[in-house]
Amino acid sequence: QITTLINHKDKPKRSDKTLQAIQRVGQAVNLAVGRFVTVGEAIANENHELKEEMSVACIEARRAGETIAQLTDVASLDHPESDSHITIFTDKTGVVKAARLLLSSVTKVLVLADRIVIKQIITSRNKVLATMEQLEKVSSFQEFVQIFSQFGNEMVEFAHLTGDRQNDLKDEKKKARMAASRAVLEKCTMMLLTASKTCLRHPDCESARINKDGVFHRMRLALEQVIEIVTDSRPNGENEMAPISIYSGIREFKNKVEGLRENLYFLSKENLSTMLEVILEHTEDFTDSAYTSHEHREHILELSKQAKMELEQLVSVWMQAQNQKTKDLMEDLEVAILKTCQCMNELKREVHGAATSLAADLLKYHTDHMVLKALKITGVEGNLEAVAEYTCKLSEQKEQLVEMCRLLRHVSGTEPLEITCIHAEDTFQVTGPQIISAAETLALHPSSKIAKENLEVFCEAWESQLSDMSLLLREINDVFEGRRGEKRVYLSLPRPGKHNANLKALKPVKLDTEEQAKIAKLGLELHLLTSDVDSETEKWEDQENEIVQHGQGMSSMAYSMYLFTRGEGLLKTTQDLFHQAEIFATEGTKLASALHALSDQVHDDDKPLLLLEAEKLISMCKQLQITAKASAQGKSATFTKVDACILKTRNAMTLLCQLLPLCCKLLRKNKTGNGCLKPAPPWKEDRIRTGTNARTPERRVDTFGIKSLENHVTNMTFLESK
Repeated sequence: QITTLINHKDKPKRSDKTLQAIQRVGQAVNLAVGRFVTVGEAIANENHELKEEMSVACIEARRAGETIAQLTDVASLDHPESDSHITIFTDKTGVVKAARLLLSSVTKVLVLADRIVIKQIITSRNKVLATMEQLEKVSSFQEFVQIFSQFGNEMVEFAHLTGDRQNDLKDEKKKARMAASRAVLEKCTMMLLTASKTCLRHPDCESARINKDGVFHRMRLALEQVIEIVTDSRPNGENEMAPISIYSGIREFKNKVEGLRENLYFLSKENLSTMLEVILEHTEDFTDSAYTSHEHREHILELSKQAKMELEQLVSVWMQAQNQKTKDLMEDLEVAILKTCQCMNELKREVHGAATSLAADLLKYHTDHMVLKALKITGVEGNLEAVAEYTCKLSEQKEQLVEMCRLLRHVSGTEPLEITCIHAEDTFQVTGPQIISAAETLALHPSSKIAKENLEVFCEAWESQLSDMSLLLREINDVFEGRRGEKRVYLSLPRPGKHNANLKALKPVKLDTEEQAKIAKLGLELHLLTSDVDSETEKWEDQENEIVQHGQGMSSMAYSMYLFTRGEGLLKTTQDLFHQAEIFATEGTKLASALHALSDQVHDDDKPLLLLEAEKLISMCKQLQITAKASAQGKSATFTKVDACILKTRNAMTLLCQLLPLCCKLLRKNKTGNGCLKPAPPWKEDRIRTGTNARTPERRVDTFGIKSLENHVTNMTFLESK
């Protein structure tokens, strides 16, 4: 709104509509500042150490907002401008000054409020740590129940604070680290409960004590990492060492090589050689690994050798071009650059294939959890010898999975996915020994229900991490194939004369700020529906299913349309939007055909319902196509058409949200697929909602397992009776 005021054009003639619009914007800014400052003042009253600074910033902001309102009060401008009445038209510099003051003071308020939030999180962490120390020292179950109830409430508060903070983080790398730390805390809370109960029941058992100590240690590390992220600091002033992967190394190396086209002198040949050496050192993680296939190892070694040769040739031509910049030499340099980059791309493809094929094989091999099942059975039998045998097998499995995570990190493609791989590696490293100590405790006390429950909890954490690895592998493959960014983009933008005979006659139009505001609510509903559809499609194990494919395509297009309502994304004009709506309708019609095909496979009782839903979808898609193709002349008519297209898209997405679970249910019922549904891990951040009617997309990341944690606290009396 401030930008609108600053950028308004000075026209000799101003209509009443223009004057009223300017006044409305000025009043809206002042009202928004008033609401903002009210919150700032309330925060100041609750935090005396920052009260003075916050109050000064709030006063400045309020004054600037009032100044803007006065300068835009142009309703009484029915007299000549020579009048003493000062407005935006007679003193535009005054508005600029007020806007600068406003932005400066608002920034101060935000920074001060941020310091208070950080302090709240640190205080909450300190409470949790203090209660954890008490929990470690308890000697009676009754005392443990009381303290754990307090601990649970404190963890719920910490969860709320860190969940809000995670939503506010703009750095994707920090957001991924925060998600990993909060996932550890969520899982460890239940582990701490059962491990402590086991230790209390069997106080002289060494393996039970080791098991409990491991949980407390891991929780403390996770709490410390949250504070590091929140305060943007490292203990003892250490600098954070960013993990170096082959992908990031290749990306940086290629950027430097391609930069030679613009500047032959911006780096030295030693720099390039060093960068390649680092990349090739990392490939040794693959060639030295016992789990890399012979074929992949040979190809990686060959490509490493070729990369060195290509760089030598590039450096030779590059040095000559620095001395004598002839056309022939520049052409030779271009060829050398292309050959070097092509070689690095092939190396990248080879290590990706080696890592992902290993991961797919291991995850498939360990999907039956046979070792965990055997540990549970032999533990209940009290068979120490058999437990020792299976703990060795679990240790071998752990080493395989840790190696898999290390190799996947090299090919993950993005920093958040790299961090997720590191988190997975740590989880397997820590959880493996904890399962072993829990199994040994059960074998020593085979009739202990609490020891059995404790082993179950640690085994579930292992199984959950394996399940998460399948999702992670899919994301890594998506990045490699270019299917993943913030959101998949599914576009088929119009080209003049190709898709629409009348396109040349139509002037591309963008929505202005006022129109975007009107359509924002509808766009937001569309965004929430795409999230719901994505959540449903991710539950299908068979991601190649035709219904899933069409559903994902429709969701991606709907997301692009949502971005359009915000003035973002690749749909730049209304004509782009209308064409996208047509493609969306076509995709919906294809989905309806897939539903008809499915109806032939289901029982007669289920067929009418499925056919009815398919017909509804066909009808909606036809209506959307008619609306998208209809001509619209003038700004008002065009906006009405935009509104209608998004409304009809939203209706189709609502139906899609109902169709996907129905289809999966019918497939399961008729046993036509191998387990169509896969349970989503409970802690996954992007699965959790604050409520079924949530209206704000940012609230999708809720506090970790708060519902389950609150249930633990509420049911402590029941746990004691057990």
